[in-house]
Amino acid sequence: MSTSPTSISGLIDLWDTIGDFASDVGVEYEAARQMRLRDSISPRHWDRVIAAATRKKIKGVDWKWLSARHASSRKAVSA
Repeated sequence: MSTSPTSISGLIDLWDTIGDFASDVGVEYEAARQMRLRDSISPRHWDRVIAAATRKKIKGVDWKWLSARHASSRKAVSA
């Protein structure tokens, strides 16, 4: 993959199904569905998300990328 996704939901959509993402990250299906719906991933899952993205050769998904999206989703909730 040549470019990094621009959103959490965009990242999750790079898997064939939400179930595949959930399995790769080690969370339940409903947790993965909520991540996509909220466009946010809790920091406690970031290490596994980064590892899963690396295995899928998705570029640009690291702590900084996740942190930026986490901060922007927090601003949207508080606005």
